[in-house]
Amino acid sequence: MKVLQILPTMGMGDAIGNDVQALSKVLRDMGFQTGIYAETIDRRLPEGTAQPLEKLPRLSGEDVLIYHKSTGSDISFQLEQYACRKLMIFHNITPPRYFKGYNDRLAEISEYGMRGLCHLADKVDACMAVSSYNAQVLRELNYQCPMYIRPILIPFSDYAKEPDREVMEHYQDDGYTNLVFVGRIAPNKKQEDVIRAFYCYQKYCNPKSRLFLVGSYTGMEKYYHRLRRYVGALELDHVVFTGHIPFSQILAYYHLADLFLCMSDHEGFCVPLVEAMYFGIPIVAYDSSAIGDTLGGSGILLSNNDPMEAALIVDKILRDPDMRREIVAGQRRRQQAFAYGEIRKLFEEQLLDFLDKVPPKTKKKALHGKRK
Repeated sequence: MKVLQILPTMGMGDAIGNDVQALSKVLRDMGFQTGIYAETIDRRLPEGTAQPLEKLPRLSGEDVLIYHKSTGSDISFQLEQYACRKLMIFHNITPPRYFKGYNDRLAEISEYGMRGLCHLADKVDACMAVSSYNAQVLRELNYQCPMYIRPILIPFSDYAKEPDREVMEHYQDDGYTNLVFVGRIAPNKKQEDVIRAFYCYQKYCNPKSRLFLVGSYTGMEKYYHRLRRYVGALELDHVVFTGHIPFSQILAYYHLADLFLCMSDHEGFCVPLVEAMYFGIPIVAYDSSAIGDTLGGSGILLSNNDPMEAALIVDKILRDPDMRREIVAGQRRRQQAFAYGEIRKLFEEQLLDFLDKVPPKTKKKALHGKRK
């Protein structure tokens, strides 16, 4: 029996691509014939990681297609043609309103993604949401199929690798307090709110402080330049935009961080929160979308995005060693819920339950992978 994964873009180093690769290994270990098929494949990936979607093999009624839904794609309107069982993993879709005026093409893709999501409501046999928030989104769109909640599978062993030495030596032990936010530069991430909070913290609490904004701004150049102008208008010093950087440098910024500040307005899961847990960095985050689900009672949740309130909480945490230790201890307990073995076991159990509850398809003629 084949259990194949399909998605619009198989990227290098992004959360969804990492999840797809991790699940591929689990599927192989479970004894299934498996593979990854995508419309677009990042050329930086090792050869053979994924294949073009048009090479999808013939599928029988007992086979399973796992569709990772996160953006606009023709796949959403073609999935029903395949005479096999269908399981959708929902990573959420950034609402198009965030992109308008910054990247209208992305806004169109996002809107197309929402149309596709609505179309699929009665066309998949089950859904696997990566957060309770995502499951609620599906329920609101009238998805009535079986629903599983399975967080993203994170291979924490990757984080034990050596951080970039040059970055470490440039910033380490210079007396500055380092705040960090990790995530692509995008309007839904609200980096401007992180900057506002940092401005209040630096001006009123700790002038010897620095902000690292770690993430690529490719495709969001207009938003990035607006952020740079905002930093200039505030006459802020020590705000570092890293742009796209290799993984070893991302690790370095985590090692340098004293606190993780997240003011994001829309997240389907937010892997960097779990990464901050792993590195023992206290988290202060605005309680939006899936943020509260991922933190699970750990870290400090802000009920609003008021910059002064955020700055004062950040200052209190960093000045109170006992409070910091208590927060980090709570985060480490929460991180155990995302342990690789736990999430792997959960996925295996949910997939087997899906196979047991959803019988093989028998009526429709199977299609080749070639799309019409």
